[in-house]
Formats: sequence, structure tokens, C-alpha cells
Amino acid sequence: MRKLFVLVLVLAMVVPMMAVNAQDGGEFVKTFDLPTEPAADGPLAGVDPSGQTVVWWHQHGGAREEFLMALVEEFNANNPWGIVVEASNQGHYGDIYNKMIAGIPTGDVPNLVVAYQNQAMAYYMAGGLVDDMDIFVTDPQWGFNDAEVADFIPSFFNQDYTPDGKRIGFPPNRSLEAMYFNMDALAELGYDGPPTSWDEFREMACKFTEQGWSGYDGDDVVGYYVRTDASNIAAGTFSLGGDIYKDGQFTYDSPETIEYIQFMVDLYNDGCAELISERYGDQNAFTAGKALFYVGSTSGLPYVRSGIEEAFAEPFNWGVTSLPYKDEPVSNVYGASVSIPKTTPEAELAAWLFVRWFTEPEQQARWAKVSNYFPVRYSTAENLGEIFDDLPQYEQAWNLLQGQTKTEAPVGGYDVIRREASATFENLLVSGGDVATALMELNNTANEIMASFQPLAE
Repeated sequence: MRKLFVLVLVLAMVVPMMAVNAQDGGEFVKTFDLPTEPAADGPLAGVDPSGQTVVWWHQHGGAREEFLMALVEEFNANNPWGIVVEASNQGHYGDIYNKMIAGIPTGDVPNLVVAYQNQAMAYYMAGGLVDDMDIFVTDPQWGFNDAEVADFIPSFFNQDYTPDGKRIGFPPNRSLEAMYFNMDALAELGYDGPPTSWDEFREMACKFTEQGWSGYDGDDVVGYYVRTDASNIAAGTFSLGGDIYKDGQFTYDSPETIEYIQFMVDLYNDGCAELISERYGDQNAFTAGKALFYVGSTSGLPYVRSGIEEAFAEPFNWGVTSLPYKDEPVSNVYGASVSIPKTTPEAELAAWLFVRWFTEPEQQARWAKVSNYFPVRYSTAENLGEIFDDLPQYEQAWNLLQGQTKTEAPVGGYDVIRREASATFENLLVSGGDVATALMELNNTANEIMASFQPLAE
């Protein structure tokens, strides 16, 4: 399968890679091979990144942070401009958001910052980011050529634009929402694979709830634990062919969102699903063998594997696939990008050169191995064989990127809107009510929040 997958990637890239700049002949240009002198013309003419210090606020901890620091040291030791990156863990995404909002008015900001698209939009609205990162991405000296742009997975590369077409972030890695399934339990129940439709999902979940399976001794089995966060709502809506945000407005009252939420409410009321009672409760139930399905981020793949291995002397067979769908699989792609705050032209260019280096295929493959995020470039697949062999489910998830993908709303205020969406979903499960009416009210609230949003600390 891997050879076929790589062949498909190569064929998909042949046409884009023919239309390249004459300057580079279609070859990938390594960052350290770029000129050391400032550009002679263009928007960045005369800007010299030499000797700059780049402070990077990020959220990575544990093994990810340890490896990240090694990558930073490698860049610092080898880049020809003498740029020094200082990577600093500043807490969780919310912590970093609060520090950025507080620091933008005074200029107390880093040179590079991790940010989800809605958070970057808040920084942009507050005047805290470079006006358009494409000044770097498309620069003839410091940017990418056409072949390199074609190497980026489009849904990743195009995710960080404002409604008026300004790039406010760049992707260092990504994840997607996927369905984990217990293959041994499905086989015992008489199925030869995971569900492809939501009706099949219901049938399997209810049968598991009623009959259980031999790998779990308890009587508290249930087909699925419902996660009510906004990314799950988006993923379910996408799977039915709908959107939660379109043409500058939220669409939580769409027929597809109503259908998805109503499906989950009915599944819950029928006793074939339960509500998560604690953080990671759905993942823990799946790895313990008492839930048939788990829907979550692909970045959790190693935690699912380790949970199963800890719970079972002989781990059960499991896999990863897309959520059930109506017409074709559609995956919800998400992940934080990195943004460049306004500082000085020299420091801004230096920050970009580090981002450019970090997103080269070689660094991406090494980062994927440790972080279990997806790399952002197609050609990285050539260096993922060790990961695919070690964790076949990672390859299953990676292959989902060849299907249709969608992303959530890149608008300011989405953090607040997400909380409203989750509360509405949970209330419908616990307290009941008319789904269409509740989602109409949610949609009105979401659009009001978006219209009145002002960047504030959480």
C-alpha cells in the first residue's frame, strides 16, 4: 500500500512541478543554500536577518519539547546568518493567547508564536502581526518556488488566510479528526470492517452495547462515548456534506448539523452512547475495551496504542478511518500554526527563515516521528517508512489526507463560540429539547459574537 500511496503522490505532483520558476529549475531549495546577502529588490530589499535573535513562544512539553530544543540547536549551529532561535514553553494555548493580547499594545511580544487560526485572527485584528506572511512565502529570494508550494498539502497550506486574503500563519504540522475502532470486537459481532455510514455506526454501536465482547469482562460496555466539543460538531457536519461556517457566517442551523446532532441525541437516548464524564474518558474507555468506537485527533495515536498495551496482555487489533459519511469521506483538518508578530523587518525575516527550515521535508519527517503530528509536505512520505512500520494506524490516518478535507472557522471569537457550541450540544444530550430550535439559537449567538468580537484576554 505504501508504494502505491507514494506513486499516487508522485503522479499528483508531476503537473504542478512542471510549472516552476526558471531560477530554480523545479528543485527544492534548502534554506541554508539561500543567499547570505540581503535581497537586491522586492518588498524585502535590503533587509538583513544576520545576527537576529528569534524568541519563539510555543506550547510543546515532554518528549516533544526535548526534541524541539534539539532541532532549534541544530538550526542555531548551522544557519549561515548567525540567527539564534530561543524557544520557550509559555504554557497552553490559552496562556499564550492571554500573554499575546496583553503584550500587543506595549510591544512585549515574541518574534514567533504558536496560534490557532482564530487566535491569530485576534492578534491580526489587534494590529499585532505582520500584515501578510506571504511577503516571505512568495519572495523570489527567501520564499518557496512553485515546486515547493506544490509539495505542501493544500488543505494545510491554505488554512491560515483571513477573509480578505492575508496570510497570518504558516503550518508546521497538522492533525485531523478520525474514528478509532476495535477490529476484534467488530469481527466477533459479525462485521468485516468499520462502518461507512452513520446507520451502520448505530447498528454496530447498539449491538456492542447489548452483547459486549469477549475481550472485556465488565457489564458497563457502550458503543460510543459522545464528545461534545466544537471540532466534533464540525467533523460530524462535514461528514454529511455540510459546513458550520460559510460565506462569512456561521451555519450551525444547517440541515447537516441538525441531522448530526439529532443522530447523537437519539443514539444517547437509546442507550447506545454515553456522555464523557472526564477528560479523555472516551479514549480511556476505548483503550480499556469497553467502547467500540472513539472519535478524536490523530495526534492521540501513540496514547491509544500505549493505553491498549497497558490494558491487555495481548492487545486487540484496532484501526483508524474516517468518520462515517453520506456521499464521500470528509475529514476535519486542524492544528495550530506559527505566526510572526510585528517587531522589526530584520527579526521578522529571521523568524521566517527558521519556519522555512522547520517545514523542509527532512525536518518534518523527524518532527513527525517524535510528535506524531502529520507533516505538511507530500514528499515527507518518502521518509515516513519507519513510522508507518512502527505504527500502521499512522499510515491509515495519513492516507485519509488523500480524500476530501475541510477546516473550521478561522475567525476571531471562535474560542467563545466553541464554548457555546459545546454547551448547546451537551444540554441537548442531558436535558433534551428541540434540536433545530437549539441550533438556530446557537447560530444566532455565534454570529453575534463574531460580529461584536474584540480581542480580549480569556
